[in-house]
Amino acid sequence: MNKFDRREFLLKSAAGIAVASALPAIFPEPTFGAVKTDIIDTVALGKTGLNVSRVAFGTGSKGWKLESDQTHLGMQKFVGLSQYCFDKGIRFFDTADMYGSHPYVGAALKVIPREKVTVLTKVMTYGHEGWYETEPFAKSFDRFRKDLGTDYIDIFLMHCMINGHWPTEYKGYMDAMSEAKQKGTIKAVGISCHSLDAMIEAASNPWVDVLFARINHNGARMDSTPEKVMAVLETARKNGKGVIGMKIFGCGDLVKESEREQSLNYVIKSGNVHSMTLGMESKEQVDDNVSRVMRIASL
Repeated sequence: MNKFDRREFLLKSAAGIAVASALPAIFPEPTFGAVKTDIIDTVALGKTGLNVSRVAFGTGSKGWKLESDQTHLGMQKFVGLSQYCFDKGIRFFDTADMYGSHPYVGAALKVIPREKVTVLTKVMTYGHEGWYETEPFAKSFDRFRKDLGTDYIDIFLMHCMINGHWPTEYKGYMDAMSEAKQKGTIKAVGISCHSLDAMIEAASNPWVDVLFARINHNGARMDSTPEKVMAVLETARKNGKGVIGMKIFGCGDLVKESEREQSLNYVIKSGNVHSMTLGMESKEQVDDNVSRVMRIASL
C-alpha cells in the first residue's frame, strides 16, 4: 500500500464520517410507518455453499475508531435488537474490528444459537495512524474469535481494499486466510471493496468467495456510477461469487422513503446482489426494512 493511497483513503473516510455526522442537521429523520411485519427469507450466497438471510444486521453504521451507531446503543439494547432481528429471520451479522462491535455480537451469540447464524467480519490489512495498527493474521484471528465467542467465522474479508493491486500487496494475509479455510475455521474469504479497480479484480479473482460492495440506485457513497458498479457485480455473480451489497441507503444520504424504496428496488431487482447489509438501530427500522425487502423480492 503506497502512502498516497493510504492518505487518499483516510481523507475520503474522514470526510465521509464528518458528513455522516452532520446528517441529522441536513436531512430530516426518516419515518418508519406501521407496516405489516414479515419474516426475511434465506438465499444461497453464490457458490460459497452458504445460505444467508437476504438482509444482514449491519453493526457498522458510521463505524470508525472502534465504535459505531450500533455500539452506541449499549450492550443490553444491542443484544435485544439482535434477538429481535433473529426472530424476524435476520440471521446474518455483519461486523468488523474497525467498528468495535465484536464484543457486542459475541454477547448476542450467547443468547442466539451460534449454529443458526452467519457471522461476517473484516480485518484491516494496513494501519490507520494514531488509532489502528495491523498485526499478524493469526493474532487478529484468535482475538476476533475470542471477542465473538466462536471457534469459527463464516465469512472473513480483507477490509477496505482501495486499489486493484491487493492480491499482490496482501498475499501473506490471503495465504493465511486460505489455510484457515482449509482447516474449516473460516468458511469463505473475500474482500470489502472501496474502489472500482479493487472490485473489478475481485469479480474474477479465483481466491475470492465473497465480494462486499457499495451499491444503490443513486451513486451515493459509491465507487463509481451505479451502472458501472452493477456491471462488475454481474460479472462477480456469473463467476459464482457471493455478492453482498452495502451503503444501500448511501450511508444516510438516501433517507427519504421514496429513496429507500428506489434503492431497494434497484438492488433486489438487479438479480446481482444476493444479500445486503442494513445498519438498523430500532425494532421499527427492522420491521420497515424486512417488510419492504420481502414485498419487493416477491414482486
